[in-house]
Amino acid sequence: MPAPRRAVRTTVALSAAALLVPLAACGNGDETDSASSGGGTLTVLAAASLTDVFKEAGAAYEKDHPGWKVRFSFAGSQELASQVKQGAPADVVVTADTETMDGLGDETAKPSVIAKNRLVIAVRKGNPQDVGELGDLADERLKVVLAAPEVPVGRYSREVLDAQDLQVKPVSQESDVRAVLSKVRLGEADAGVVYRTDATTAPEKVSAIEIPDQENAVADYPAAVLDKPQHEAEAQEFVKWLGGAKAQGLLRQAGFQKP
Repeated sequence: MPAPRRAVRTTVALSAAALLVPLAACGNGDETDSASSGGGTLTVLAAASLTDVFKEAGAAYEKDHPGWKVRFSFAGSQELASQVKQGAPADVVVTADTETMDGLGDETAKPSVIAKNRLVIAVRKGNPQDVGELGDLADERLKVVLAAPEVPVGRYSREVLDAQDLQVKPVSQESDVRAVLSKVRLGEADAGVVYRTDATTAPEKVSAIEIPDQENAVADYPAAVLDKPQHEAEAQEFVKWLGGAKAQGLLRQAGFQKP
C-alpha cells in the first residue's frame, strides 16, 4: 500500500532539516578562505539525479578556477527548496524541474535550464519479470516503487501513468530518484520509474526499459544563484559555466539532453 502523504512529508521535512546542519556548520569558513586565498568554497544544492555528473563537473570547475572548491549537497528537489527557504548558507541551487524552482520565487535570481532528462522503467538486471512497457506496471503481482508525489520524478511518473489511464499501486514512495533506483538495484522492488541517466549508473544491477517519447515526460533542470549567496560573483560564474562547452560535454556523456 502507498505510504500516507503526511508521513512522506514528515520524512522530507526531517531530511531537509538534517541536511541544513552540515551546511550551516561550514558557513563561516568560506569567507576566511575567500579573504586569505583569493578563492573559497562554492556551495551548490543539486538534485539527486545530478550526483555522478556534478562530481565530475565540480572537479573540472576547480581545475578551471584555481583557489575555488565546489561543495555539493545532493537531495530531492523538494528538499533543496526547503533548505533554501530555511536560509541554508549556499550559493547555487539546481533542481530537476521548473515547478520547484518557480516556487522559490524571489529566493533566487533568474534561473537558466542547463539540461533535460527523460524517464525509463528500471528493472533488475536481465528483466526477470519481463517488464516491457508502462502498462505492465499496473500488474499487482509486481513490486513497483515510485518517488513520492512531492518529488519531481514522482510527479513526472504519475503524469505519464495517468496519461495512459494506468492504476499503479507502489509498494513504497521514496524521497528522491536515487532511493527508487536503490530499491530496484537491491532487489527490494521488481521495477521503478527513474530518469534515464540514473539507470545508467548501475548497469551491473539494473536494466532500463525505454518509454516511447509520445508516452514520456521531459524533465528540465534549471540552475539559479540564490538571492543571498555567500559568493555572488563566483556563483554567477558557476551557473554560466554550467551552460558552457565543458560542462555541457560532461552532461551529454552522462546521458542528459541539451537544454
